[in-house]
Amino acid sequence: MKKPVYMDYAATTPVDPAVAEQMIRHLTPDGVFGNPASRSHAYGWQAEAAVENARKQVAELIHADPREIVWTSGATESDNLAIKGAVAGRTTAHIVTSVIEHKAVVDTCKWLEGQGVEVTWLTPHGNGRITADQVAEALQDNTALVSLMLVNNELGCVTDIAAIGALLRERGILFHVDAAQAAGKMAVDVTRMPVDLLSLSAHKVYGPKGIGALYVRRSPEVRIEAQIHGGGHERGMRSGTLPTHQIVGMGAAFALAQDRLADDEAMLEGLRARFIDGLAQLDGVSLNGSEEARVPGIVNLSFAGVEAESLMLGLRDLAVSSGSACASATIEPSFVLRGIGLDDEQAHRALRFSFGRYSTREEVDFAVAQIIEVVGRLRAVR
Repeated sequence: MKKPVYMDYAATTPVDPAVAEQMIRHLTPDGVFGNPASRSHAYGWQAEAAVENARKQVAELIHADPREIVWTSGATESDNLAIKGAVAGRTTAHIVTSVIEHKAVVDTCKWLEGQGVEVTWLTPHGNGRITADQVAEALQDNTALVSLMLVNNELGCVTDIAAIGALLRERGILFHVDAAQAAGKMAVDVTRMPVDLLSLSAHKVYGPKGIGALYVRRSPEVRIEAQIHGGGHERGMRSGTLPTHQIVGMGAAFALAQDRLADDEAMLEGLRARFIDGLAQLDGVSLNGSEEARVPGIVNLSFAGVEAESLMLGLRDLAVSSGSACASATIEPSFVLRGIGLDDEQAHRALRFSFGRYSTREEVDFAVAQIIEVVGRLRAVR
């Protein structure tokens, strides 16, 4: 069976073969399979050395100190640890976030609201961006944390983290940034972006699923309360036996991303332009998000007169995501698209196309032809 053309890199990426090769060496009896916490023999020492090398590789991509990297099971756990850990024990805490954050942030903040934490939900402008002025207006005397994503997972738009971070640093307010969709797709430099906590994921960067990290600033030191207890691993912030092979995979993936960052970005810009130019002959196509402040690999489009669900069914040879995240017409459309001002009808007509390292011009051309053909057919039978 022929596989469909993969255009859903924002959902997950395949593991780079070079990364998988490194991982295999840390699984089998003839490899480095020990427990990194076993300090009494060579198996543990070798595993610990592999973990610390990977910690350095992850840190280098975001220009951090390796001691600022805390291993987690993924960006969802990193978001939970950062947000819950920052406000733990504060009965009058206030959080500022936005209505278009990833569910890992939205649902965490909603849960905290149920625990008595006050949350201010910012609404972005039509281009999907939150401004420093909006954040400034939302701050209160008891604001403990602001949590905003660097790159939106549905729109690809980029938040001005540097300006917002500078504002918060002056006020002494913690700043958490979900950078799962940013790492490996754009320059991320915590020495230039004044952030205190930053969530990372391996499987968005051609690494394995089930492993991530949280950057926790050391100077001055940021203190967060652990959410998982049992052994005091990761300097007491996240207990649990470290999965050496997955950590090695994340490190290798981040090192590869650093080496390829400029080339990958240029390649994706070319594919994006080819895709959008190819669809220019199709009327009634509108871009959702920012045309300027965005990463090149994510394109969210609405097609006038065509339901996204019907379009996806017609595009059987393409693997894409519905911008409205709907399984039927009765399901609520994407909260992100509604958050930027689209009505339900517009949101139900949106699809997200995302390219990656293994995308080709031939695949883009094939996708363009398929979209034009299916959209034309669906409009003809309205």
